[in-house]
Amino acid sequence: MTILSRPPFARLVARSMQAGMALAAGPATRRAHARLPEYPRRTEALTVPTSYGPARVTVHRPGPAPRPPAVYVNLHGGGFVLGWTEMDDPLCRALAAEAGAVVLNVGYAVAPQHPFPAPARQAHEIVRWAAAHGGEHGWDGSRLVVGGQSAGGALAAAAARLDLEAGESLVGLQVLHYPPLDMTVAAGDKPSVVDRPLLRPWMGEVFNSSYLPDPAERGHRLASPAGPRDTADLTGIAPALVIVAEHDILREEGRRYARRLDGAGALAALHEVAGRDHGYDVGDDDAARQTYRLIASHVARALPAPG
Repeated sequence: MTILSRPPFARLVARSMQAGMALAAGPATRRAHARLPEYPRRTEALTVPTSYGPARVTVHRPGPAPRPPAVYVNLHGGGFVLGWTEMDDPLCRALAAEAGAVVLNVGYAVAPQHPFPAPARQAHEIVRWAAAHGGEHGWDGSRLVVGGQSAGGALAAAAARLDLEAGESLVGLQVLHYPPLDMTVAAGDKPSVVDRPLLRPWMGEVFNSSYLPDPAERGHRLASPAGPRDTADLTGIAPALVIVAEHDILREEGRRYARRLDGAGALAALHEVAGRDHGYDVGDDDAARQTYRLIASHVARALPAPG
């Protein structure tokens, strides 16, 4: 461990990363909007009220349909720290077109301004809002998916867990795309099959210490469902599509959680992307298309349009 594992220093670096992202947001957003041009961009803005402040949401609409479509609540990545939703614009456009769903690209509260458990609990509140308000906005809230990439995948897993514990069964499918699911192990202690994986130890220290400044909370069920402390029965949790990347240091915890879900009868599929590392879809359009179509097929299969 280095000085970055200390929360004050981690917060300082995290805020610097946020400032850098803000400076680069314009050109990066234009590049994201230009990717996968075969998928049109039909969007509008919404604000969702939550206990942790208003959440900005970009709504991606599919083409015309005879009935209200299903809704997909998307939670972006960024180590629980970076709040750039437009990174997921190509994914959201692809899912809207391929799955015929309304996709809500959520700007959730990030650390260090909002440490654990605020983002996880806010994600659940947004899921509940999307389920309750579909009639007002043109989607079918009874057919709902929550999914995310990287940190967003961890938040999607937490939202699905809270849905189970509330006994609401609002979530019909959870999509966990290269998620961090065991925060009890430092990034530097997570093995990779390549010498220099994308997620470096210093990044893990900054992200973990910003999001979970109290080490005692890192085994919490909403932070580490693949960790050793969480042994609760998950029977009844929403089915999950778990996607891991072969070279990602998070691969093994994704596989471990998939086995746990399988034991509870809640694994829709475990898919491993061969020869790829964390965040592979952000820079590889061909790999992104393949995975996004896979996700869309699972969404359509899990939430078919009513007869």
